[in-house]
Amino acid sequence: MARALLAIVSVGLTVFALADCIQTHESRLRGLPRWAWIVLIVLIPWVGPLTWMLIGKERGEDGGTATRRSPRRQGPLAPDDDPEFLRRLDEDIRRERRDRRREQGDDDGGDGTAGRAGTG
Repeated sequence: MARALLAIVSVGLTVFALADCIQTHESRLRGLPRWAWIVLIVLIPWVGPLTWMLIGKERGEDGGTATRRSPRRQGPLAPDDDPEFLRRLDEDIRRERRDRRREQGDDDGGDGTAGRAGTG
């Protein structure tokens, strides 16, 4: 039972380290090129994956890996925080209202005189 558990943990550790190595951005790799890390992780059980997790990539300021956090967006987080989006939305609403008024005006007489009483 202990051997089976040890084998499962070893395979899991190797798969985790290999996936982490493959997904890590090239600028975060330390010490070796990516292909060398992959060879080390796959061919040397326990030592390869543990070495990767300890020294294979740069860590963030909080001690965690910088690749785990999503990169900080420079723009607004939601559409309603984006002034450009809100401006376009306002323009679309105004355009629709203007078009609706024009259609109603055309339906009333078509000559733009609808709504004016007693002219003439």
